[in-house]
Amino acid sequence: MSANPMNRFRTARVEWARLDNASKIFPATSNNKDTKVFRLTCELFETVKPEILQQALNETVENFPLHRSILRRGVFWYYLETSDIQPIVEIESNPVCSPIYKGDKRNLLFRIFYYNNRINLELFHALSDGIGALWFMQSLVYHYIIRRYKDNFVNTIPTFDCNSSISKKIDDSFEKHFIGNNKRKQKSKDRKKENTSAYHIKGTRLEENRIKLIEGSMSVKAVLDQAHGYNTTLTIFLTSLFIYSIYKVMPVHMKNHPVVLSVPINLRYFFESVTARNFFSTMNVGYDFGKSNDDFKEVIHGVNQCFQNDLTEERLNYQLKHLMALEQNPFIRAIPLPLKDCSLRIATKLTDRKITSTISNIGQVSMPLGFDSYIRQFSICISARRPQITMCSYEDRLVVSFTSPFRETEIQRTFFQLLSKMGIEIEISSNI
Repeated sequence: MSANPMNRFRTARVEWARLDNASKIFPATSNNKDTKVFRLTCELFETVKPEILQQALNETVENFPLHRSILRRGVFWYYLETSDIQPIVEIESNPVCSPIYKGDKRNLLFRIFYYNNRINLELFHALSDGIGALWFMQSLVYHYIIRRYKDNFVNTIPTFDCNSSISKKIDDSFEKHFIGNNKRKQKSKDRKKENTSAYHIKGTRLEENRIKLIEGSMSVKAVLDQAHGYNTTLTIFLTSLFIYSIYKVMPVHMKNHPVVLSVPINLRYFFESVTARNFFSTMNVGYDFGKSNDDFKEVIHGVNQCFQNDLTEERLNYQLKHLMALEQNPFIRAIPLPLKDCSLRIATKLTDRKITSTISNIGQVSMPLGFDSYIRQFSICISARRPQITMCSYEDRLVVSFTSPFRETEIQRTFFQLLSKMGIEIEISSNI
């Protein structure tokens, strides 16, 4: 099994790397209530064999050298430093999305563990975004399956495109695309700022900062049929349904506040990049029920307009070049790291006032032909300081994951009940 086309991409390891623009906020704002950790899960049809999973991990990490890094604090910035720490597969024993980054503790920024037929990757967001982590997970599962079922691949080993060479995986794509012409004036048609703050979800926190995870698995085709019935996409349909579900359980006296969702944007769709590091932006998508019709069709129309207005290369260019110009400002660069951290925490609190929740779709997970006989589904979830949604699909199986620090589940129940009333069959599971 040593002959593998991915071996040709291996090069010397990276000794250190600065955090990219999107990563800098995570060490400054992570804490026990919001660990900035997310989890990718692959659920197989058969029980995981840990010794084979360890072999697969050893192979995978060779193609993702930055994953061997630890996070260090400099005088002015955080940076990643290559370590000789060997990642070890373990049986699941910690709560969902438990802390990974622990100040100056010398540890890797990801972990691999298993339970019954589930393989889990948990990763600190400063290391990678959902797409970069998915590539790592796909590679891990690929190596596991071709080892676990090697007798089925005697004649032909399925090929798997690991997306890029190592040098391209570790690219800082923010620096590549958004530094160099920041002084050029650009015009951006920004919408008028609303004075009304977004609705904030309240609840009773779970003990020990635990996270409640509720997953709903359903047919991709069934959801797509509903979305097409409203003449929209799956992502816009589910984003609208989440906004509508929040509205349905809002207290009456709060219904004059808009419901606003933060939506991550995979910049690889707009700018040439195959980096496995963070390369994303965000946009706010909202609907003001106090000023608009509360019909679900109108919500979809409003959300669609938000996507059309904000999801353009011109707007993304303007936004990101502005952020990179701030980072490159000599005065800001000279500010000591503790003051930068304090500023980022304040900025995050101010931004949170404009946001109700978050929804993220990392899209369709692809694996080699024939792997569907070994893999049941993929899912993704993230640490949460308020109820929020993450989702992905594999073959015809879509998994929508709610994470929340609260005991209350009215929003989750409403969301899945609305889907069920549309005739969509849903398999619900929870960690609590």
